[in-house]
Amino acid sequence: MKILFAIKDMNNAKGGAERVLSLVASGLAQMGHDVTLLTYDKLGGQSYYPLDKKVSRMSLGIGNSQKSASINETTARIQAMRRVLQVRKPDIVIPFMHSMFIPMSLACIGLGIPVLASEHIVPAHYKTRPLQFILLLISSLFIKQITVLSPNVRRSYPRIVRRKMVVMPNPVAPPIEEFNIPETQRRTILNVGRLDEQKDQKTLIRAFANIAALYPQWDVKIFGEGPLKPFLQKLIKKHALEDRVFLMGTTPNIGAEYAKADLFMMPSKYESFGLVTAEAMSYGVPVIGFKECPGTNELIRHNKNGLLISKHKKDRIVVLQKAMCSLMDDERKRAKLGNGAKDIVTKFHPDIIIRQWEHLIEKFA
Repeated sequence: MKILFAIKDMNNAKGGAERVLSLVASGLAQMGHDVTLLTYDKLGGQSYYPLDKKVSRMSLGIGNSQKSASINETTARIQAMRRVLQVRKPDIVIPFMHSMFIPMSLACIGLGIPVLASEHIVPAHYKTRPLQFILLLISSLFIKQITVLSPNVRRSYPRIVRRKMVVMPNPVAPPIEEFNIPETQRRTILNVGRLDEQKDQKTLIRAFANIAALYPQWDVKIFGEGPLKPFLQKLIKKHALEDRVFLMGTTPNIGAEYAKADLFMMPSKYESFGLVTAEAMSYGVPVIGFKECPGTNELIRHNKNGLLISKHKKDRIVVLQKAMCSLMDDERKRAKLGNGAKDIVTKFHPDIIIRQWEHLIEKFA
């Protein structure tokens, strides 16, 4: 089967959707399918996440894949994609994220090629982006089906688009290598995510600032990049935590960081799935997240594999620091929750999810 995956940026983007695409596309290629990945990237670049050598790359090189496109660039991309589709004649097109499946749905009009879109965010994302949401609704008219990451996410969309949605969880790869963890008396609280309001790392920093003096052997490491980096740097300096809280940037080997972590914090306000939370759990790291956060609340089972905390009318900072203290004080409880967290791999193992993708594709191709 000829499958064409598409996503805006694969060479520079370091998010969960890109990591999932690399796993799914590579898995389907290994199963014998003819898989091509199309992006807006410049020619000759290297994918940030590894792709199986059987996956073919096509880069349009129109505009800057890391920035918003102009109308002229978007038009040129749609025309270029349409030419690619006419020549390649794939059995199905699978664009990831609205930034790709909206223009791709337009490029496919009249070609008879089914479009199976993959959405990785929740409606809350569009509250400040109404035009994008309108375009999403319009594009759904030209799309056969849209995958979303959980039943709760599906229910959160309006009926006009929800009727075309099907649940497809993210694959969570089990740890595949043993890491040599150096012995140290330092303990690590880990967070992984884009540095923006949605991920709310500022709440984690402020909560830790309130208790840091009580736990001198604990540090915080935050992996990710984003627009709030300057603000978070100032916040860390304000609390004199430069030697305790570290903004680590990004790394292609995040598994080594999960393996070294003692706690994983997910203070996000909303998530579509919470891929990094699931990945941390697969390494046996106990996690803390908010009950009000979609995605997170579907992964964490309170007092089984982590802690689900609720802000209610209380300050998020106060509630979070209390939960952090309860686990930082109790090594045995951390071990118990970490052991329970490992079960996440069984449900979302890549082999299982890739087979689900194959069955879904076969419905339309």
